[in-house]
Amino acid sequence: MTIDRRSFADKTTLARELAEAVADRIRSAIETRGTAAIAVSGGSTPAKFFQALGKTKDIDWARVVVTLVDERWVDETNDRSNALLVNEKLLQGPAAVARFFPLYSGGEEPSDDAVAKTNRLLGDLPKPFAAVVLGMGNDGHTASFFPGGDTLDAALSEAGPALAIHAPGAGEARITLTLPRLLETDSLFLHIEGDEKAQTLDRALADGPVADMPVRAVLRSGAPISVYWCP
Repeated sequence: MTIDRRSFADKTTLARELAEAVADRIRSAIETRGTAAIAVSGGSTPAKFFQALGKTKDIDWARVVVTLVDERWVDETNDRSNALLVNEKLLQGPAAVARFFPLYSGGEEPSDDAVAKTNRLLGDLPKPFAAVVLGMGNDGHTASFFPGGDTLDAALSEAGPALAIHAPGAGEARITLTLPRLLETDSLFLHIEGDEKAQTLDRALADGPVADMPVRAVLRSGAPISVYWCP
């Protein structure tokens, strides 16, 4: 494991520092490849980070593509939609001109045709990602790699770029980028907050089956990971 654990005094400081790190990767990718793609996570944790990143003015946002690490299979008007959070918190101000590639592509369930439609869109993403920002649940899931997921093995091994997954702890059906696609990145970040998440990470770093805490697949991938944590 190559893990750089960084601790910050509070959420505002963490958000600012993580935004600066991701912005640096975006600028570098634009300079070397002409475009930059990032994949970000949803939930409540990244809101401050999104706001800080979206206000960054010295990025050529017209050359940036934003997509999600994973998504609940709900449309963008649903308050549980990760796309809604990205649109409201990140794609504002200077970042409003960035392109956004959503994962939800219609219907009540992620049918084979719907997932294929999403994957056609994701096929146009620049490679590699400039940055991937993951979160983590207290059950040890990251992205939508949930314990007990019906396609967990495939999600951790197949090229993807994305597939559907159902799991007892996931609530709605989900769509997630696969681990091999997420690892195609210049930089990989894990953003967690609170003492409980720190304890969960410590458990994940200990010996144990990947199936019990799927974040272990990321931690054991060999890819360098920067962990950003605050109380």
